[in-house]
Amino acid sequence: MADTANNLKTPTDLNRNDTKSVADALNGILADSYALYLKTKNFHWHVSGPHFRDYHLMLDDQAAQILATTDAIAERVRKTGNTTLRSIGDIARRQTIKDNDADFVSADKMLAELREDNLKLVELLREAKDIVDDAKDNATSGILDDWTDQAEERAWFLFETSRKG
Repeated sequence: MADTANNLKTPTDLNRNDTKSVADALNGILADSYALYLKTKNFHWHVSGPHFRDYHLMLDDQAAQILATTDAIAERVRKTGNTTLRSIGDIARRQTIKDNDADFVSADKMLAELREDNLKLVELLREAKDIVDDAKDNATSGILDDWTDQAEERAWFLFETSRKG
């Protein structure tokens, strides 16, 4: 039987132990990105109330932005010679952002929960930044800055949208 693990080892000049740490951090972020994407879409589908249209459109935009990062995250893992998520079960084992399966969530609670989830993602991205910088993975480091900025912007929009008055 052929060693299939070696079939996926993309050549890289980065240290293999360092890239494993990078891949672990990125796979965690990828799992949380999928969890956040699905929660954002869930809330987009189920939002109700006087600001329905505005919230519905904002959440759809945010979900699309989150989903757009997932391929880039997985490709960074592969470019460093590692493997990425393979299934819903793999996502569930790695995610730290909690699902919300409630039958009804008020719009205010949706916005607050998504704001906190995006801030959690920012925290994870900053932790990953330290890991990739230690690994001298400049390409991942630069992209993490963009993803951090996007998550901070989503949290800001959710905060401002939820303010009263």
